Amino acid sequence: MASEAVELLIPIEVYLAAGIHIGTHVKTKDMKPYIYRVRPDGLYVLDVRKTDEKIRIAAKMIARYPPNKVVAVSARQYGFRPVEKFCSLTGAIPVTGRFIPGTFTNPKLPTYLEPELLIVTDPRADRQAVLEAAEVGIPIIGFCDTDNRADFLDLIIPINNKGKKALALAYWILTRQVLRERGELAPTADLPVSLDEFESKLEEERAV
Repeated sequence: MASEAVELLIPIEVYLAAGIHIGTHVKTKDMKPYIYRVRPDGLYVLDVRKTDEKIRIAAKMIARYPPNKVVAVSARQYGFRPVEKFCSLTGAIPVTGRFIPGTFTNPKLPTYLEPELLIVTDPRADRQAVLEAAEVGIPIIGFCDTDNRADFLDLIIPINNKGKKALALAYWILTRQVLRERGELAPTADLPVSLDEFESKLEEERAV
């Protein structure tokens, strides 16, 4: 992996315990630079140091925008709670579940939004949001697994975007880092909200 010189945002053991590095059996050309190795069972493994580095970059990027001009989306159920917690703490706008076509492009829709920055939990599942953001020129940050393509993305954050623990941890760290970048949290302060509160409780979400 990358050099040990840069201290990670959280201990590497925490990243690994959440499975944030566990990819799929598929590797796309876009994700090749973020893959550390292949396991004997054929699963590709992401480089958590690159994940950490990209979360830092994403947080700096997000902190430059007015909070209510940042939209985070997730069509995947495991992303609902992490996205909603991220947004409630940072002031961003959550869009979970089905992304209504025209949300970014049709001002006549009651759901119409005019974001200046988009965060997607899975570029494949959130394809409609990606396409509309690209159409109107909105920068896009995407959580990408080893099998994702990065069409239209401005910043890739390589993570296991299918695991509920991995998504919870990624959004928890990103939230903390955004608040630190804004000066709303001290550089070494922790979030007042536990990681557990970011984790999907699928039983609750089945009713959504």
